[in-house]
Amino acid sequence: MSEVRDVVIIGSGPAGYTAGLYTARAMLNPLMFAGYMSGGQLMLTSDIENFPGYPQGIGGPEMMMQLREQAERFGLEVQDRNVESVDLSQRPFKVVVESEEYFANALIISTGAESIWLNAPGEAEQKGRGISTCATCDGAFFRDEEVLVIGGGDSACEEATFLTRFASKVTLIHRRDVFRASTIMYERAANNEKIEIKTFRQIKHWLSDENGLTGAVLEDPRDGSTEEIAATGAFIAIGHKPITGFLDAQIETDENGYIIHKRHTMTSVDGVFAAGDVVDTRYKQAITAAGMGCQAAMDAEKWLEENHH
Repeated sequence: MSEVRDVVIIGSGPAGYTAGLYTARAMLNPLMFAGYMSGGQLMLTSDIENFPGYPQGIGGPEMMMQLREQAERFGLEVQDRNVESVDLSQRPFKVVVESEEYFANALIISTGAESIWLNAPGEAEQKGRGISTCATCDGAFFRDEEVLVIGGGDSACEEATFLTRFASKVTLIHRRDVFRASTIMYERAANNEKIEIKTFRQIKHWLSDENGLTGAVLEDPRDGSTEEIAATGAFIAIGHKPITGFLDAQIETDENGYIIHKRHTMTSVDGVFAAGDVVDTRYKQAITAAGMGCQAAMDAEKWLEENHH
């Protein structure tokens, strides 16, 4: 058996890096598998204005690099590889990465969540050719063009507002007339002269030609009536699903796959902790993820002390 680490952290982002910082400073020699897309969703966020201590704001990727650097300075070892599976039936826990096996006395899971797609007809062909789930990644490609944003929450309103920097017109499409978005986010979008809001509309299918996306057929869910709308870009902002497939149902989750905490940040498996958006269905903020990463690290440290020393 290869060496057993005190702590292995699966996933990066604010939760993982904060857990890494705390476990490294506690001399637990942590190993992190950050994933190929290390840094999490904030790698796709251009400006973070609501993280305390950054009066001028900071770019998401820049903040993730700083968090990583800080944790590494105290001894966190980071590998940008994906975990394929884990075996939680025995201790030490087994973590399989690209068919190599690693072992850990305690695990911290901070794999986050990923965007949900609509999967409307014609969508698969236009992914990355006009249809995206990340306005900050792809918005600049649509300078002076007309784009759509689909969704009714904070991220939809935020993406629509962000896209007005580039697009000549943004149409926000929502299948109901009630928005989940916070008042400030909704009003910012509603008061922007470049944004038109269409309620009671959903995407029936996407329209395209050999050059890519040309628009969509919208359907009114109340009576099934349809209309066409022209657009060269579309951004789907209808929520996220937690990245928990690799756990193979060995940990208790809710019906949407979010990990459930049992005692503080401990999961249903003794010695396995979870933090960040893989758990959080309510706040979903960088600061709350970081806070939970700190809690998970402290809980893991205490648990190791009681069970392994």
